[in-house]
Amino acid sequence: MLPIYVVNNYGQFNHLIHRALRDLDIEVSLIPNTTPADEVTGNCRGIILGGGPTLDRAGNCARYLDLGLPVLGICLGLHIIATRFGGSVSSGKSGGYGPVDVEILETADILDGYPEKISVWASHADEVSQVPEGFVRLARSSICGAEAIALPKKQIYGLQWHPEVSHTFEGNRIFENFNRITLEDLR
Repeated sequence: MLPIYVVNNYGQFNHLIHRALRDLDIEVSLIPNTTPADEVTGNCRGIILGGGPTLDRAGNCARYLDLGLPVLGICLGLHIIATRFGGSVSSGKSGGYGPVDVEILETADILDGYPEKISVWASHADEVSQVPEGFVRLARSSICGAEAIALPKKQIYGLQWHPEVSHTFEGNRIFENFNRITLEDLR
């Protein structure tokens, strides 16, 4: 079985994403964001764009969005998705890491099984300020209107919060849902 690739964008939690999948017995590999897109094609069944400090250090991540694979973007990964498809990112009003209560608006596969409200751990130093055309807003909070977005027809999903940390309510459910999406895509 091909692995899911976790793309290391120099964020402090990328190794936790990798470990969370491994602990769920999901085949996974951690790759640098400088990996050429042609080395990703055919070698994995899905991509998780991890967090990181800035869009300027996102390497080849925008190219991975054109490979036809399911993609989950977390924090900076969400910002890469939004800007690649014409949305915008700007500084958030709430700043650094902390707890956030999120309202789930639509499940759209990636949020299957979640209740209407969950508590998550997120950074809002930067956040999506304009959702790209064609994307669905999946979740919001009192401080951010785009906590989660999706382009379901391309199986591209983005979260502002970090499912890999213990402070997030049932964060592993995100990874289990993404794993299911990648397996369904193989059929």
